[in-house]
Amino acid sequence: MEITEKRIEEERVAYIPYMGSYDKIPELIAEVAQWLVDKDFEMTGLIYGTYFNSPENVSEDKLQYEIGFGFEGKITALREGKIGIKEIPEHTVLAAIHKGPYSEVGPVIHAVIDHAVKNNYDIVGPISEAYLNNPNDTPEEELLTEVRIPVIKV
Repeated sequence: MEITEKRIEEERVAYIPYMGSYDKIPELIAEVAQWLVDKDFEMTGLIYGTYFNSPENVSEDKLQYEIGFGFEGKITALREGKIGIKEIPEHTVLAAIHKGPYSEVGPVIHAVIDHAVKNNYDIVGPISEAYLNNPNDTPEEELLTEVRIPVIKV
């Protein structure tokens, strides 16, 4: 597995924060996507999840995460109903690609964290996953997920 350091450009996102089972993710993705379509915003291609804790450490009902999309368009509100709007600033990440079912991404996350520790990086934010293809038309074993962990070199 290749782990690379890369810069992620600033991105405006629409997202829904959620606490509970990961089983809700497809519904949250659909909800954010529909909001963007209804508002006539152009999606930039980024579909992501940011995970603030882990099923290794908390029960399913305590999982905290957000699901969102990058988009272009003018909006001044920071929240509209369940949808939040924010700018994710430019930042550096360690990244690796996982190929296969979303439920099997854990070893890639651990490998990136281990790489960070062994190579003198400080982890400075939560783990994110960028979903690189569409699960509706991609076989599960072909799904591509980029694991991103924000870091600074020490």
